[in-house]
Amino acid sequence: MTRTVRTTTPALRHLVETGLIEASLRVIADGQAPSGAFVASPTFATYDYSWFRDGAFIADAMSRHGRHGEAEAFHRWCAGIVADRRDRIADLVARARRGDLPAPEDHLRTRYTVEGREADGFWENFQLDGYGTWLWALREHHRRTGRPLEVPVSVIDSLVEYLATFADEPSYDWWEEHLEHRHVSTMVCIWAGLDAMASWEDVPPDVRERAAAAAAGIRDRVEADGVVDGSLVKWLGSTAVDASLVACIVPLGFLDVDHPIALRTIERIEEELAPAGVHRYLDDVYYGGGQWILLAAFLAWYHVRAGNDERVEELLTWIAGTADADGNLPEQVADGMLHPDHLARWEAKWGPSASPLLWSHAMLLSVVADLMETPSR
Repeated sequence: MTRTVRTTTPALRHLVETGLIEASLRVIADGQAPSGAFVASPTFATYDYSWFRDGAFIADAMSRHGRHGEAEAFHRWCAGIVADRRDRIADLVARARRGDLPAPEDHLRTRYTVEGREADGFWENFQLDGYGTWLWALREHHRRTGRPLEVPVSVIDSLVEYLATFADEPSYDWWEEHLEHRHVSTMVCIWAGLDAMASWEDVPPDVRERAAAAAAGIRDRVEADGVVDGSLVKWLGSTAVDASLVACIVPLGFLDVDHPIALRTIERIEEELAPAGVHRYLDDVYYGGGQWILLAAFLAWYHVRAGNDERVEELLTWIAGTADADGNLPEQVADGMLHPDHLARWEAKWGPSASPLLWSHAMLLSVVADLMETPSR
């Protein structure tokens, strides 16, 4: 397989001509605080925070487009948060080793203020996927650029120990739901971060070895209990799929694009969740269960890697059609809602659905970057 630059697809030309690529870069740059944190959405009060998960994918997209300064500022912000909490991580790990499993509220937070403080009030905070995804994005940036990063080895050591210790514990998923389950997408995000550290020559050998052992254990667990009828499933013990499972294939690489389990997983997501854009999962009632822009981009990214050009065109055309006159991409659109009777409840609680959402813009940018250099078959 060779590499070839492909810049003339109709959908890509449309994105360039309408300025949506530049608008996406601008939205993300404008949404980055002086601290380096990316606010999830600058106009949606509930998202006026920074998440490790969203931010890791956002930083990776900026890195792919040569915006290394923005990416590295985010990585430094993340490293600072972990460094400030190393004693807390050590205590959590020690408690777990004594058989005293910490309560969900004792764990590291999921969202922070852009200054790096823990957000006030209740939130579904026990989510490990963001920390794993950050380690993956950190390694990807270093691999891509070769640039030195100011991330202390002690931070990586602490986070590897934390993720390895709690990877098999039930936690909230990408969507901050279902604390009672072990979610396959979460487990694969942790795997991706640990696997990235296991192969990074700048990481001390003992840390690499611990990361490799933990990653292998996660792989064994997912392969044994996270596959049903040839497809990855939403959580261990479920038979349903979730569109976040696409990320397990592209970009995280837990499965190759042509692996039989990957093919069946994508087939189910296409059949059950992708009428035009992509729903999160069939029982989704958040804002009525609309179609998500970032998930359509994840699916398009998979099809870029798989060489399915027609499907890439369809998905990118749909994404472009969701932008407003200023080039803002929302979190989701209400077209074809799964449970429209729930929309009014969420609008009464939090107002209209978030727009712009930086994560939506980031995923479009990642698809564009990959599309411009795709494998020729």
